[in-house]
Amino acid sequence: MALLDQAAKAFPIEDFIAEIATLKTQFDIFRVMKRLTKAYGCRAFMVMKLPPRTSLDLQSNSIINNWPTELLSTYDQEGLLPNDAVVRRIRSSTLPFFRDEIQVEVRRDDGKSKLLTDLFQRFHMTRSAFFPTHDASGARGIVLFSGDREPFTPQEMKDLSYLAIHVFDRLAEIRNLDARVTETLNDREIDCLTWTAAGKTSAEIAEILGLSEHTVNHYLNKATKKLDTVNRTQAVAKALRVGLIK
Repeated sequence: MALLDQAAKAFPIEDFIAEIATLKTQFDIFRVMKRLTKAYGCRAFMVMKLPPRTSLDLQSNSIINNWPTELLSTYDQEGLLPNDAVVRRIRSSTLPFFRDEIQVEVRRDDGKSKLLTDLFQRFHMTRSAFFPTHDASGARGIVLFSGDREPFTPQEMKDLSYLAIHVFDRLAEIRNLDARVTETLNDREIDCLTWTAAGKTSAEIAEILGLSEHTVNHYLNKATKKLDTVNRTQAVAKALRVGLIK
């Protein structure tokens, strides 16, 4: 516990919140969440949308996470989401809570209770704290931290609940900004980004599109500015992330 207290003091919650307000990409928030997860003695985090009742998998509802790939894949392959007691609880309450998969005896309708417990136990993620939240549009979400540390203290639950609100809200703002940026790029700018992503030089793109090299550079510079990036490499990365190019 002393080590945990020391880590928490090294990363005051106010510092995390101030930093989150300045972030511009989902990856920026991902990196902050990894640091936060470590500071609070956990192994993994997930920020997700509240799954619709018809949803069958967890991955399509996750916004960012650093769960082990095997854990997430197995969870979905076994179809564990539809009968998940945690999701049912969050649909009926907005209160944060801590859950120990080993201590809590839950009978699933599909008979996979032991499979679920064994799965999380294998990855040392049997204890989790869940923080229901929502964005300005009213869309509901969940921020959760998992590991095998002792239960969070009331103060830790309070701090992380406050932080979850900021994380989910900032992610929503970033997605909205990305959507607006996508609408402002014209077809030629998108074409130039697409060919740049394919490894083509400005001269090669000019030949492919029947433009001058100067015009191609102009389109790429405009796209870079519109995407709020500093160079073509970052512009391509962001365009790929927001689905502007594939």
